[in-house]
Amino acid sequence: MTGTGDRLAELTATTTASAARAYGLVSDVTRWPLLFAPCLHVELLDAGPDGDRFRMWVLSGDSVRSWTSVRQADDAALRVSFRQERPAPPLSAAAGTWRFEDVGTKEPTRITLGNAYTLTDPADTRTEAFLAQALERHNSEEVAAVRYWAERPEDLGDLLFSFTDEVEIDGPAKAVHAFLHRADLWPERLPHVTRLDLETAPANGAGEGVEQQTLEMDTLSPDGSVHTSRSVRLCFADERIVFQQTSVPRPLRAHGGVWTVVPDGDRTRVSIRHDVALDPEAVASVLGEGTTPAQARATVQELLRRNSLQTLEHAGAYAAERAAA
Repeated sequence: MTGTGDRLAELTATTTASAARAYGLVSDVTRWPLLFAPCLHVELLDAGPDGDRFRMWVLSGDSVRSWTSVRQADDAALRVSFRQERPAPPLSAAAGTWRFEDVGTKEPTRITLGNAYTLTDPADTRTEAFLAQALERHNSEEVAAVRYWAERPEDLGDLLFSFTDEVEIDGPAKAVHAFLHRADLWPERLPHVTRLDLETAPANGAGEGVEQQTLEMDTLSPDGSVHTSRSVRLCFADERIVFQQTSVPRPLRAHGGVWTVVPDGDRTRVSIRHDVALDPEAVASVLGEGTTPAQARATVQELLRRNSLQTLEHAGAYAAERAAA
């Protein structure tokens, strides 16, 4: 296994999917928040022939941790190698590799996920045992996720997709951001939000200086039904708000995105990007028998777009009031 570290954790599994299809899922790091449940957000920092640098934010228990990694994706060998630039204690080194190999059996692809790491205190047997168990669970969940999506017969473009809407608002950017940031006030301000419980953790070093918000929200659908979702939001100093739902309504399997607020003179440009993973096994029961993945994508995209644009409509009204005050 490529990587650095004096301790190893490795998991191997086989799949009926092609090696290239499975590799394609892992090689695109921007998809990781949709594939791997603890992953909240990934930002590409640099891209070049010697590898990509990216920063990721991960939910660890009830708190958010962040680190920067370097990744090399080898399209010919179907291998992705990665290492953390500055691991935090109790690790002094952390690296790993995904490998996808055509073995020509009934399940023709072998997937291997390996991790190499070094402890800051090699004599700390309790931490060593904890990390070994955590990596075993982590590797098992991530390999299972890759197998699940790689083996789906549908066009993955209809199941895993993103879309962005942008609007211009007459009003100051600070007022727009304040409206989006104060989600605890949404039940008073947004007709489709009937309940929202919010907890806030201030910015800290482990989360790379972002404020963490954890919220549970009840949303009213056009048919009158109420859907409950739970989310973690990362509030950045540049007034971006990244969100990732940790509990989603059917027929979603994962949903996240980012609000971006940009001053434009006396006006404000606001964009909302949604990243969506549909649950193909729930589409028929929720949207009706015979609903195709493409139809499900269009329906879900329209519902999400309607809610976010409604939010921006009310944010615009709020900003206009503040500008006139």
